Amino acid sequence: MHIPPRVLTVAGSDSGGGAGIQADLKTMLALGTHGMSVVTAVTAQNSLGVQGAWELPAEAVRAQFRSVVDDIGVQAVKTGMLSSAGLVETVAELLAGLRVPVVIDPVGVSKHGDALLAATALDAVRTALLPTATVATPNLDEVAQLTGIRVGEEADMRRAAAAILDFGPRWALIKGGHLPAGRDDSAVDLLTDGTEEHWLRAPRHDNRHTHGTGCTLASALAAQLAKGDTVPQATAAAKDYVTGALAAGFRLGAGIGPVDHGWRWRRRDAH
Repeated sequence: MHIPPRVLTVAGSDSGGGAGIQADLKTMLALGTHGMSVVTAVTAQNSLGVQGAWELPAEAVRAQFRSVVDDIGVQAVKTGMLSSAGLVETVAELLAGLRVPVVIDPVGVSKHGDALLAATALDAVRTALLPTATVATPNLDEVAQLTGIRVGEEADMRRAAAAILDFGPRWALIKGGHLPAGRDDSAVDLLTDGTEEHWLRAPRHDNRHTHGTGCTLASALAAQLAKGDTVPQATAAAKDYVTGALAAGFRLGAGIGPVDHGWRWRRRDAH
């Protein structure tokens, strides 16, 4: 009997299915792993934005985590929306007891501009959560929130990565998708542990349906780590997967649609 690698997401629920827990589980399945979940918050969310969010009590988060980890076990963990300092500290304490790769996506703001992390939680992210990370995956807005550094061009990404690494993760993946297109019109990310540097480039796609990009990348990275990849291997594979998902993003509702987590299956079926 083949048992797939087990990956746990600790994140909020997106009722529209494009981001959060739903995007994480779809990604994990698409990449051949068994996804499990600890729900931290419930959102009322669609293509137009977040209409409401309700945080779960810390004891509910702790109970879900222990239930999964103590019985089923995990080979990698990914975190997403942790809306308050209390939740951040609870999850950081739980992660500190694990000996598996941890991907921290320090979610601050939704694709529509809705705040998903209280300003009072930023210190807990810096001092408690990021030190548990094998890889931290902030976008440029999250870099600015956490470090005060505003990245305006590719050359600034090294400084941003160094500032994130100062908080304690083993690797930082600085996502440059919000930068203006460079000469080769590529989307560039920087992965570094302070010694090695890996610049990952992929073509930009003229598609506004990009909801769930960050969740999907972090989940893909966790899935690849659970399968035994090194951090650079896992990041390259995750970048390839999310680039295809972005290219295939589709319209849902009246606003921003999701990336397509099943793009590889659909491409295969089409042939």
